[in-house]
Amino acid sequence: MASVTELLGQSVWDSNGVWVGFVVDIRVVRHRGELQQSHTVYGLVVSMRRAPLLLGLTRDRQGRSAWFSRTLARIVYAGCTFVPWENVLDYGGGEVHIDVLRKELNRV
Repeated sequence: MASVTELLGQSVWDSNGVWVGFVVDIRVVRHRGELQQSHTVYGLVVSMRRAPLLLGLTRDRQGRSAWFSRTLARIVYAGCTFVPWENVLDYGGGEVHIDVLRKELNRV
């Protein structure tokens, strides 16, 4: 598994070789109840524009989000696409290749 810093900024290409955008954020699921907290990548947020890094924008350390953060996230995430991690085929060499078409992806 690549580190978060390696995935951010990579170009995403669909199964037909059509450019989808850049990885601007990574969604993770936190596993509670384990001795050591762990996280699993749930998916990638992809934007056609090079947006600022969005990590930590919507949540504080306790996992809560303030009204300002939610409003700011709606503005920044407008037009972004969500790519579920199970659709990622390859993520090396500065590019992410997925096994679905761009038009089949959902907006964030």
